[in-house]
Amino acid sequence: MLELDGSYGEGGGQMLRTALALSALTGTSFKINNIRKGRENPGISSQHQACIMAVKQICSAEVTGDELGSGCMTFIPGKLKFDNLDIDIGTAGSITLLLQSLLPIMIFSKKKVKLQIHGGTDVRGGMPIDYFSHVFLPHLWKYADFEPIVDKRGYYPKGGGKLTLKIKPHYAMGESILDHMAMLRKENKPISLHEQGQLMMIKGISHASKDLMVQNVAERTAQAAQAYLGRAAIDSEYVDSLSTGSGITLWAMFTRDDELDFKNPIIIGSDSLGERGKKSEAVGEEAARRLNEAIGTKKPMDDHLVDQLLPYLALFGGSIDAPGLTPHCMANIYVIEQFLGVKFRIDGSIISV
Repeated sequence: MLELDGSYGEGGGQMLRTALALSALTGTSFKINNIRKGRENPGISSQHQACIMAVKQICSAEVTGDELGSGCMTFIPGKLKFDNLDIDIGTAGSITLLLQSLLPIMIFSKKKVKLQIHGGTDVRGGMPIDYFSHVFLPHLWKYADFEPIVDKRGYYPKGGGKLTLKIKPHYAMGESILDHMAMLRKENKPISLHEQGQLMMIKGISHASKDLMVQNVAERTAQAAQAYLGRAAIDSEYVDSLSTGSGITLWAMFTRDDELDFKNPIIIGSDSLGERGKKSEAVGEEAARRLNEAIGTKKPMDDHLVDQLLPYLALFGGSIDAPGLTPHCMANIYVIEQFLGVKFRIDGSIISV
């Protein structure tokens, strides 16, 4: 049984979410101590409980120490079952954080699967649903077909959002994930992101709850982002939601050879959430400034994408030119290496497996 120190590096909940996914995939039991030790509210939160219960359901795991506030948990996985899932996180727990535990498993399913997840789509602490759909998922298109459908947005504090995600994997897992990783390497399916290339287009989605329509919040946010960037195609939308909320996600698409490569895309994203007392124009400009800064690094990804891709870099092989390596990333690398027996190589800004 692996023993993990949950206070390693930044010591956040990402370590637990990654451990759950890789434990189920490899069939490796683990015990994690000091869960979120340095955080304001240490231990397991309701968000983490949702992740634990979801992965437990997938692999019939035996779990101890998963109560709220627990600083130590043991997870013993059983046999994987790739079935459709309908999961309600409750209130505004982040849907995309839950998917950090589910997606690395489901991408190896032996059949097409459908996930329906209820919770928060655009909340602090998790990547917005539009970043997930338009920035992150495209980097996995060569491994699976994805159809994300935002049935309803969910803002803090009531949540109530819903995402339907259909997944059709290209490479179903055999008896061993480690043997499967070796096979994928022979088929030369690595992740390779080294050059930013030529900027082709900037797109975005500005969204707000319907009660903010009279104030033109979505349009004002989009217009501020467009004014800052100079050129961008940003859609505005209003949605029925349980709580008042707004936000914007932007993404820039690049090309290596004058054509967009949909099997190995270069997409950089940014986002900003609205909040009480913050002008819509400030929200739009903040997202635009972040995107402009990420483009200015000349790297083929933004700093948030680095962390999201690390498990898949370990599973599929390859290398990336990263804009930075945060303590959050180092904690994730620590967990991944324990389960998959790989070694990340860091040479300046190049991260490879």
